[in-house]
Amino acid sequence: MVEETTPETQNDPHDEDAYVLAPRLLSSIIFALETQDQAQLVALMEPLHAADIADILEQVNAFDRRRIIELYGRELDGEILSEIDDGIREEVIALMRPEVLADAVRDLDSDDVVDLIEDLEEGAQETILASLEDADRVAVEQSLSYPEFSAGRLMQREVVMGPEHWTVGQAIDYMREAEGLPEDFYHMVITDPLLHPIGHVTLGKILGAPRAQKLNDILEPGFRTFRVDESESDVAYAFNQYHMISAPVVDEDDRLIGVITIDDAMNVLDEEHEEDILRLAGVGEGTLTDRVFDTVKQRLPWLGVNLLTAIMASLVIAQFEGTITALVALAVLMPIVASMGGNAGTQALTVAVRAIATRDLTGANVWRVIRREVLVGFVNGLIFAVIMGVVGLVWFGSLALGGVIAVAMVINLVVAGLAGIGVPVVLERIGVDPALASGAFVTTVTDIVGFFAFLGLAATFLL
Repeated sequence: MVEETTPETQNDPHDEDAYVLAPRLLSSIIFALETQDQAQLVALMEPLHAADIADILEQVNAFDRRRIIELYGRELDGEILSEIDDGIREEVIALMRPEVLADAVRDLDSDDVVDLIEDLEEGAQETILASLEDADRVAVEQSLSYPEFSAGRLMQREVVMGPEHWTVGQAIDYMREAEGLPEDFYHMVITDPLLHPIGHVTLGKILGAPRAQKLNDILEPGFRTFRVDESESDVAYAFNQYHMISAPVVDEDDRLIGVITIDDAMNVLDEEHEEDILRLAGVGEGTLTDRVFDTVKQRLPWLGVNLLTAIMASLVIAQFEGTITALVALAVLMPIVASMGGNAGTQALTVAVRAIATRDLTGANVWRVIRREVLVGFVNGLIFAVIMGVVGLVWFGSLALGGVIAVAMVINLVVAGLAGIGVPVVLERIGVDPALASGAFVTTVTDIVGFFAFLGLAATFLL
């Protein structure tokens, strides 16, 4: 008997956890696997979005994942494959029957196929390419020949285009009669006889204009194209900056060869944002589906870097061993100075890395931003200097100790603001990814300066 989908198995869209898969749904799916009830499994998963089905495949263990793929059979389509996390995509493809895989990828646009297979091993790539029709396979192989992270990899080959002499009526008739139009498109690209794009027209204008209207008369303003070898990050920036919906891609002779749509451009921005966050934390590009060995391999190098920076800070402390021995209170208070500097540096660093990624931090405003962060550090330092001065006086009964930690706090927070902005800017200028390397440098600077300032002042004024 097929279990009906009820509010208990689906989420209430008004609930704050509306987009979290309901536990009962997962339990029902596992029950269908245990009883080998394909009809029930299909009934449970059919109403779900492809992204939700991908989440299910990611959340269950490898054994249940295999059982779902085998029992779900031909219902596993290309949209689901596109949504699956890269960490298990190859595993899922390997478990699919060849005829099911062929049906799944045939329904995808060329850009989705490229995105699906570009990170797979060569054997898995050949399996998918072999399932495509000859024309589709050639188009995908040509896209794969372009540089990684380029517009050529991002574009889809299916383009709706028309000659510059067409009228609205001719364009409408063409689109009604044409076979193989993209599932989603927003513009008709207008070309000259040599296939050079000269503009594009939105579907809304085509549908709203008289049939006799010339397409040339209703071209969209602000038309731009992208070279096939242009960086996908530049493409994504242009889409976001100029509020673009789609744009043609041209080859070295400026001939139209593809089109990029807003969904692909926004995916690039999302991936870059996620990558920056992960790199700032020193965890690489790992996901929850990665194996233990892969996760260790990603995180170990940065833990090693942190160890070296910690040793450098410890060497500074070692220079004041006698001072710490004579005044034990310093050992209690010095982690506070270093911690405050580290946090302040991380705040400025995060702002800088994000601004560099969005191209808001440039040579024209960098000095103004640096001055601002230094002043912010100075003001915050003064505020916390007063607090720590009182703490030093009340806790240890020493006005001089409170004054030393207060001055050290101001110094370290000013340096933290300077380093948080300055380090990523310098790294970006010399061609090093600021998100990847800035954290270790900023932490090292704030630790060393914090310890040196606090212990140096203590040695000078307290002993």
